[in-house]
Amino acid sequence: MFGAARSWAKLSPSCRRRFGGLGWHWPRPRGYCRHPHPVICCASRRRQIAWHRNFGMCGATSRPCGPSCTSCSCTQLCWARAKARATAPRSALVASSYTDGPSERTPLLQSPGGPHQDLRVNFVAGAVELHKAAALERLLWRACRGFLIASFREMEQQLEDPVTGEPAPWMTFVISYWGEQIGQKIRKITDCFHCHVFPFAEQEEARRGALQQLQQQSHELREVLGETERFLSQVLGRVQRLLPPWQVQVRKMKAVYLALNQCSVSATHKCLIAEAWCATRDLPTLQQALQDSSSEAGVSAVVHRIPCRDMPPTLIRTTRFTASFQGIVDAYGVGRYQEVNPAPYTIITFPFLFAVMFGDVGHGLLMFLFALAMVLAEDRPSVKKAQNEIWQTFFGGRYLLLLMGLFSVYTGFIYNECFSRATVIFPSGWSVAAMANQSGWSDAFLAEHPLLTLDPNVTGVFLGPYPFGIDPVWSLAVNHLSFLNSFKMKMSVILGVTHMAFGVVLGIFNHVHFGQLHRLPLETLPELVFLLGLFGYLVFLVVYKWLRVSAASAASAPSILIHFINMFLFSRSPTNRPLFPGQEVVQSTLVVLALAMVPILLLGTPLFLSRQHRRHRRRHADQQPDETKTGLLDSPDAGWGSDEEKAGCPGDEEKAEFVLSDVLMHQAIHTIEFCLGCISNTASYLRLWALSLAHAQLSEVLWAMVLNKGLSMSREIGVAAVVLVPIFAAFAVLTVAILLVMEGLSAFLHALRLHWVEFQNKFYSGTGYKLSPFTFNVEDE
Repeated sequence: MFGAARSWAKLSPSCRRRFGGLGWHWPRPRGYCRHPHPVICCASRRRQIAWHRNFGMCGATSRPCGPSCTSCSCTQLCWARAKARATAPRSALVASSYTDGPSERTPLLQSPGGPHQDLRVNFVAGAVELHKAAALERLLWRACRGFLIASFREMEQQLEDPVTGEPAPWMTFVISYWGEQIGQKIRKITDCFHCHVFPFAEQEEARRGALQQLQQQSHELREVLGETERFLSQVLGRVQRLLPPWQVQVRKMKAVYLALNQCSVSATHKCLIAEAWCATRDLPTLQQALQDSSSEAGVSAVVHRIPCRDMPPTLIRTTRFTASFQGIVDAYGVGRYQEVNPAPYTIITFPFLFAVMFGDVGHGLLMFLFALAMVLAEDRPSVKKAQNEIWQTFFGGRYLLLLMGLFSVYTGFIYNECFSRATVIFPSGWSVAAMANQSGWSDAFLAEHPLLTLDPNVTGVFLGPYPFGIDPVWSLAVNHLSFLNSFKMKMSVILGVTHMAFGVVLGIFNHVHFGQLHRLPLETLPELVFLLGLFGYLVFLVVYKWLRVSAASAASAPSILIHFINMFLFSRSPTNRPLFPGQEVVQSTLVVLALAMVPILLLGTPLFLSRQHRRHRRRHADQQPDETKTGLLDSPDAGWGSDEEKAGCPGDEEKAEFVLSDVLMHQAIHTIEFCLGCISNTASYLRLWALSLAHAQLSEVLWAMVLNKGLSMSREIGVAAVVLVPIFAAFAVLTVAILLVMEGLSAFLHALRLHWVEFQNKFYSGTGYKLSPFTFNVEDE
């Protein structure tokens, strides 16, 4: 029906009949009218000027009308202009066809007192759901034939959906129209679309009053919201102060109810029955707590000690200092009930073995100061609640790092190394002046020989051993590395054999406590003889050579390695003289004695258990001749709840089913593992020598390639100061990143392996489980 501004609308038959005799001769298709009339188009949501096409349609009533129609003033105007055009000349008619229409500046609503003074524009405002907005706009346009102005806008805030109750986006709209029937159509259409129509007064005075009332209500609501916000902030501030104790109370209540849910209900006695493990030391405290709570509630609580054959859990009480060391042991496995705990010994051995591989005064001091700072700040909440995982790892092992740094300073003094540089604390035991005076070194001799040898056989050259650690003169010697290799290798063997022998000795306490006294002569004694007879003898040779061979006779000293090889070959070397008289006989005796321990380890325990089992069966057969009863008592499941319980109670091994083949297989594995392990484990302790050498060489390279280069660049104070700042920064960063972090982590892992495999494997099974007590205390670690 509507087109562009210059389009034409076809007339109705009645309109053609009315204008057919007026003598119109327009250069347009017959039956079309070009009279312009301003209406409203909302197809693109803006005001546009369209052309009234149908002269026979009333704009107010939407019904056919004629010259006598009084409902639509625009129709009367159209008739008057049509008659004037009918009597006008052709040229004037054609010219007026381009000037009669309203321009873009012509107002849509006439001023008061004009021909449209009775025309009133009304408004309908409301909100519609977003997905219905397009259909509503389209239906309004088609039903009202464009006699309206509609504006739609999406709301910033979402409103509640009337059906689902969930927030949904809505569109607000404002529709301006004239005519009562069009207004009724608009209201019916908005009702069909379930729109929220807002009341809109027709009088301007009423609208201003409503606006003032809304502004006043808005001001009052803002005041109420401000007061409410201040009140809520006060309430939330109080809740914030009370929230931590409330959380603690809720957690305690949950823990109590969780523990009560694990109790069983006795229907006959109408009470709760709980079976739990309790430390013997805490049993009086438990009884007192139950008695106090029973007197307050008026209900009696009784505690009974129940005999049980299940293996009890393991409870090890730790402090802040011992927690990290106990964690190292528990990472290998939780000890059985009343088994020897390696943690107290680990407090000393672990930092010491680490320090042997990490020995340096400067590096150890940096680690010690870092750990000391964490120890001093351990009670600060910000330090405890840090969420960084790496920081939590370091903070949890702060006491371990403290001892590792302290022991590294100690071994650094023994190695006489501080950032790879030797320190002169005591006077050196070697005198270069005595060598120069008695050897007659001239200037020509010194010019031809860049390397000079200090002969300890010359009087006054070697004054005695250095009081503590390595003599600083060795840092200037060319054979410094060879000397330290020999020293550290022998030291590693001594520490390794001593550490393994100590582990075997700790196994004695386990055998005695669990009532396995037969293992002392059949396992522990053969293991000690085998270990000390071979590798203990090697340690003896090292110490004996240090004590017996002086610096003057060091050049002709025999080789310990050749003696140890000849010991297993039952031979002798004519060029390698013995260290003491009768050495060959002692070595042969020790080898034969060590080999004789192998069959005892292999067959001793299985034969003893087999003999004991037969004696046990004979005793039961004599006491109970009845075969049925005997079979019941000898049942392998009698008195046991599960196979795990059988394996968990070492004191009741004889009551379990005895299979000789299984015992032989288990003992054979143990024997082979121990005999071969003595060799491999001793060699494994040589990692102490290797990592100590690697750490010293990396420190030496870092000093020579970084800081020493900067110190030798310039002698001028200003230039040296400018150059040394970035060089020292690079030296510090590389020292921390490579020597402290990477080398420290490597030494830590190797020390951990030496404790788990070489030390704890000799006596510690780690097949228990931890006690999880009911407590309200929050663990510090």
